[in-house]
Amino acid sequence: MKKLAVTLAVGAASLLSVGAVVVPTAAQAQPLVIQVAPPPPRFERVPPPRRGFVWAPGHYEWRGGRHVWVGGFWVPARPGYVYRAPEWRQHGGRWEYSGGRWDRDGDGVPDRYDRRPNNPYRR
Repeated sequence: MKKLAVTLAVGAASLLSVGAVVVPTAAQAQPLVIQVAPPPPRFERVPPPRRGFVWAPGHYEWRGGRHVWVGGFWVPARPGYVYRAPEWRQHGGRWEYSGGRWDRDGDGVPDRYDRRPNNPYRR
């Protein structure tokens, strides 16, 4: 019985370690590119401001082979950063989705891709 418990524990641990290796990280994630244009944005009433939070507006996401509306929500504020809402951009007949993100210097370029991050004079 003890041998069976040890074998099951080792098997479960190996399955968990394999699952951890297969799951992609944010650094490995590729931008979503599709052929179908998103529908026009829906009208959404923005609630009154909340101290310590930023409003993330509603947007369409690509789920299950179709566009799905995601309503707006409050995001905890990050002092020194500007929130960039999710957006769809057209590139050569294809649509690329860029999720919501925080930008430190307000130039719209994510800091990990910015050669001069935190430059307040760059616009």
